[in-house]
Amino acid sequence: METCTIRFSSPSPQSPPQRATPTELEAVQLRRLSDNLERLLDPAFLNCADSEIVLATGGGDPVGIHRCILAARSSFFLDHFSSLPAAGEKARLELTELVPGGHHIGRDALVAVLGYLYTGRLKPPPQEAAVCMDDACAHEACRAAIDFVVESTYAAAGFQISELVSLYLRRLSGFVNIALDEDVVPIVHVASTCQLQDLLNQCIQRVAVSTLNSRYLEKELPDDTYGKIKEIRRNTFPDEWENVILDPEHEKRVRNILKALDSDDVDLVGMLLKESAVTLDDAFAIHYAAAYCEPKVLAELLKLNSASVNLKNNSGYTPLHMACMRREPDIILSLVERGASVLERTPDGRDSLSICKRLTREKDCNRMLKKYEERSKAYLCVDILEQELKRKSFIFEPISIEESIATPLLVDNFHMRLINLENRVAFARIFFPSEAKLVMRIAQADSTEEFAGVTNFSKLKEVDLNETPTMQNRRLRERLDALTKTVELGRRYFPHCSDVLDKFLNEESTDLIFLETGTPEDQRVKRMRFSELKEDVRKAFTKDKAAVAAIVPSASSSSSPRYEGRGRQWNRKPKPSRQYQ
Repeated sequence: METCTIRFSSPSPQSPPQRATPTELEAVQLRRLSDNLERLLDPAFLNCADSEIVLATGGGDPVGIHRCILAARSSFFLDHFSSLPAAGEKARLELTELVPGGHHIGRDALVAVLGYLYTGRLKPPPQEAAVCMDDACAHEACRAAIDFVVESTYAAAGFQISELVSLYLRRLSGFVNIALDEDVVPIVHVASTCQLQDLLNQCIQRVAVSTLNSRYLEKELPDDTYGKIKEIRRNTFPDEWENVILDPEHEKRVRNILKALDSDDVDLVGMLLKESAVTLDDAFAIHYAAAYCEPKVLAELLKLNSASVNLKNNSGYTPLHMACMRREPDIILSLVERGASVLERTPDGRDSLSICKRLTREKDCNRMLKKYEERSKAYLCVDILEQELKRKSFIFEPISIEESIATPLLVDNFHMRLINLENRVAFARIFFPSEAKLVMRIAQADSTEEFAGVTNFSKLKEVDLNETPTMQNRRLRERLDALTKTVELGRRYFPHCSDVLDKFLNEESTDLIFLETGTPEDQRVKRMRFSELKEDVRKAFTKDKAAVAAIVPSASSSSSPRYEGRGRQWNRKPKPSRQYQ
């Protein structure tokens, strides 16, 4: 007979919680200390900084710093602060004078490097500061990502933080292998300025086998660096180099034209063209002016009507491509007005809009503007190209200027029509200052005399005894033509702005702008209506940008496959006819 035995056992006691080792406790404490110190760089936390670093022009507000922390963490700052007074007003350190290449350093890169000194940890860059606007870009080596590391390298090298320089050096070396040809140029500059010789040699080898033409490199790179690149090209491909040597006399005449452009002397350019068989197209003068000259110089050059605005240079770039690489809205708009196509693509598949977007950080176009702050040039460039792509896609039909701004009475009355235009442009300058300023420059309305400001009829009665009726008529006609072109350009490239102005001018009295006049009740009503109008403006911008964003990708990709940004055959043997001219 089997015996069943029942055993009673008490539950096993729970194992005691594991205690953190001294090393783990120290790590936690150091991380907590780092987090606390990092908060000191945030001006919203506590403004107790005793010094500040002033960025280059356009860099924004100064960055507050603390002498005791930086002096304890950095021998560079210790030596610098030792020469300053111990007390008194905040010390202002000009970044452009503090370190070599300081004018290249932006706020995000500076705060990242200072944050390393404060905390001992390097945080990833803010996404909006290292990401471009092109949705098709993988953001592995776009210009936004490269610029952030380049700026950080200037700061780390200038502040003599060797461990950070080594880290950024590895990142830049990786960029050189996969970046666009022209995006290697800023890496060349930081390598040369900060004396990173291995990186500089890598860049020279990469650029030497690229399709970037010699004139571009000569203009963009330091003389000694360009000389090394030219020597590599000559030694690597001696036969091809000899075959593309230009007629010395022809080359001399081309250089004379480019030198005249450097001097902003378009009249001299015209004389040089008459004295020789060299044309603007032979010299790629429009490309050169789009890349390096003042907007007014390009506008005068285009008036010669002797060059093709869609001609491709030896690297396969049109003048509009060069203007987009420069991100100058005045020049982009001037070229588009002269018939430059926004659909032309570079040999690697980029159109004008994608060039601009890959050069523009996401934060530059999406950030909230302060009161009275103008929109960035990058934003305006993207906006102009999007509107032109939209127009090319026949998304909206252009409305004639007479239909949009004139009634039968105004057409018959020259003075009233002129006043109407003045008022329209004046309100545009109030509601859309950046856009209005841009189109007025292109239309040359800023160079003609204002006829009568907003509802200011007093100038109608003014008589200039030194001005004959013929002179007056000519002056008023020039002003009318300039304002008319301004409105046409505004309607073409900023239709959302124009629609708001149309509705406003049709429904409201122009004395709405004078908010401080009238009875208190009148002022209250006008202020309320003005606030409503500003809200209408904001909604119009949002609605129009959403429409363009939905349309532009399909229009941009209709002519050829989208460029993926990888797999560039930059290391193939270049064609001499496209390489060395």
